[in-house]
Amino acid sequence: METVGCSGVTAWRRLRDWTEAGVWPRLHAALLAELRSTDLLDLDDCAVDGSHVRALKGGTTSAHHPSTALVPAPSTI
Repeated sequence: METVGCSGVTAWRRLRDWTEAGVWPRLHAALLAELRSTDLLDLDDCAVDGSHVRALKGGTTSAHHPSTALVPAPSTI
């Protein structure tokens, strides 16, 4: 099987150009429209990435986040 590709520099240049041209938000909107039109968009199981959704009025203060470490590190204080 033959792999068709491009150089890393070409890939990064295309990514930059497509980002500057606004391809990703349009692609995202088109994908959502297609999923909605075929009744395949199920928002019961979804996640919102905070880096993409702004808290226009500041949001709320969240609760303490528990550590994800298997064993808590000792305090250095």
